[in-house]
Amino acid sequence: MSAIQFELEADVRTDKDMGRGASRRLRRIERVPAVVYGAGEQAVSLLLDHHKLVKALSFEAFYSRILTLKVGKKTEKVILKALQRHPSKPRLLHLDFLRVRADQKLEMHIPLHFKGAEEAPGLKEGAVFAHLMSDIEVSCLPGDLPEYIEVDVSQMGLDQSIYLSDLKLPKGVELTAFAQGTEGHDQQIVSLHIPRVEEEIVEAAAPAASDVPTVGEEESKSEDSAKDKEK
Repeated sequence: MSAIQFELEADVRTDKDMGRGASRRLRRIERVPAVVYGAGEQAVSLLLDHHKLVKALSFEAFYSRILTLKVGKKTEKVILKALQRHPSKPRLLHLDFLRVRADQKLEMHIPLHFKGAEEAPGLKEGAVFAHLMSDIEVSCLPGDLPEYIEVDVSQMGLDQSIYLSDLKLPKGVELTAFAQGTEGHDQQIVSLHIPRVEEEIVEAAAPAASDVPTVGEEESKSEDSAKDKEK
């Protein structure tokens, strides 16, 4: 697991920074609005540096790690709960941070890392991997939160699959999908199958326009044929 630690500095968002006009001004000065809430405390509106956030978000671990958020002299432990991006521009619009407490379980989506794909016996028979999940939601205490879950596919043969129940989870980590039991919730994560080949339906090509005689040409050919017979 990575030892990267993420620390973000934020300022409290004041009334003058609210509203549509203020949002445009914040974009010009490279500031991103955000909110932090949870742990029985009031929600606080924040402003963060856009450039530093973009850099932090380039790390996969940022989405599944406990983050340190500094607001003035106060330091809090948080997780990234929601992220809003501009639909067409490389611009962050808003972030939600959730405060975490050491004694309270949290639920987070954790990425799956697949290892041993090149060694899978099924590949020698022409099979290909179908990845049906890229992350899973887990429940655990903040201190037990994994950065990712490893999935070993090195022993997979033809027509084999790995399910949620096959995962080896770290101590203290549970799947939220199994909160009501495994029955009906044990989904496939990855499978190895021969790809299906669909038969192509080849339609008869339509004759080119140059190959279709005009009415005049057709009558001329008929007359020439009749004359040839008379001769």
